[in-house]
Amino acid sequence: MDHINIQQKMEKIKKQEEHLLFKRFTNENALEIGLYIVESAKKINKPVAINILKNGQTIFHYAMDGTAPDQDEWIKRKSNVVLRHHHSSYYMRLYNELKNRSYFEFYSVSPYEFALHGGAFPINVEGTGVIGVITVSGLAQEEDHELIIEALMKFLHNPSRQ
Repeated sequence: MDHINIQQKMEKIKKQEEHLLFKRFTNENALEIGLYIVESAKKINKPVAINILKNGQTIFHYAMDGTAPDQDEWIKRKSNVVLRHHHSSYYMRLYNELKNRSYFEFYSVSPYEFALHGGAFPINVEGTGVIGVITVSGLAQEEDHELIIEALMKFLHNPSRQ
């Protein structure tokens, strides 16, 4: 991928991070978002594992038939990237690609604890900051990312939540 393409994708993701903010985030919100992601994955007939972490606690986790225990490891590692940097894991991957550097060497982290692949997105509460992460594993990294974005857009732009 060329630098211009990477920058365009990074700008798009940065806008998503800036605009997909919550006024507050409850466990019930996590359930609704998680179930929406499950339904979206069923519609495209692709098995995924979904995890929503809030303040260090897993408040939603579901692994569809056809997933493997390995997905849980990917979830932990992708989530760690978001929790450390407060950016989506896909943004951080592109950022380090653009800089042409090894994420693991630059940040002195282990690939056993961090995964630089798309599919983990910060839960950002207005006036508070990042309180957790929504992670999807099982598809190509861009598809994992897009399932989360689609769910957040539907949830946050629902007029009954205003």
